Amino acid sequence: MKYWLIKSEPDVWSIDQQKKAGIKGAPWDGVRNYQAAKNLKSMRKGDLCFFYHSNIGKEIVGIVEVIKEAYLDKTDKSGRFVAVTVRFLKKLNKSVSLEDIKKNKQLSHLSLIKQSRLSVMPIDSKSWKILNNMGKI
Repeated sequence: MKYWLIKSEPDVWSIDQQKKAGIKGAPWDGVRNYQAAKNLKSMRKGDLCFFYHSNIGKEIVGIVEVIKEAYLDKTDKSGRFVAVTVRFLKKLNKSVSLEDIKKNKQLSHLSLIKQSRLSVMPIDSKSWKILNNMGKI
């Protein structure tokens, strides 16, 4: 299993909307950055993702699971980009802010800090555990 972080602006798609999507989940689409799209293609069923509210909040707020691997993104008329389907698993007991992530020296290597505009990124298992602890899970 691999771990990821996926970003969404909460006024576009929030963790609460993801939760309301239920067991069938919802497509994670609209990704138009090639590196992020490559990361989507690397996701496998059962992989876990932190759900990050970008722009408004700038914090990890929950965890979702990949339930369907990469397929053509219906919102992409060019046919070049993919989507995956994710379903809500849980909200963090305590949101983990970008500010707190930046303060933790053990997390300084994360793409979230180094490539702040990347919307889909891998998270190593050690960082996954640290972030879960920060989120009181």
